[in-house]
Amino acid sequence: MKITVEATINAAPAKVWDYYTKPEHITQWNFADPSWHCPSAENDLRVGGKYRARMEAKDGSFGFDFEAVYSELVLGRKLTYQMTDGREATVTFDGNNGQTDVTVTFDAETENSVELQRGGWQAILDNFKKYTESQ
Repeated sequence: MKITVEATINAAPAKVWDYYTKPEHITQWNFADPSWHCPSAENDLRVGGKYRARMEAKDGSFGFDFEAVYSELVLGRKLTYQMTDGREATVTFDGNNGQTDVTVTFDAETENSVELQRGGWQAILDNFKKYTESQ
């Protein structure tokens, strides 16, 4: 099953792409809840390149590495990656009169409910929107 989350960012596509893909920005928005953070990120933005983001509870009680490998890349417009568990995600960036529509479609996992997964990924995308628009 595929899940889709979306946001319209009030910024030009080039800025949105940079803020979504550059590690110094990823660490500022890549978490679903304010009690978490993303202390480090690496992004080798090419087909076959690896993406890694460290996700941790701020109190140190839990953390994990989110890792993926890019399988498709259209600079400034689209990226597709495969997560370590074999699931796939695609992110598209569509410019529209000074705004950018960002759509993330990902394969659901079986451990958590669809609603929980959608909510978590949407919260991360909402953080991205808030961070990008505030810069």
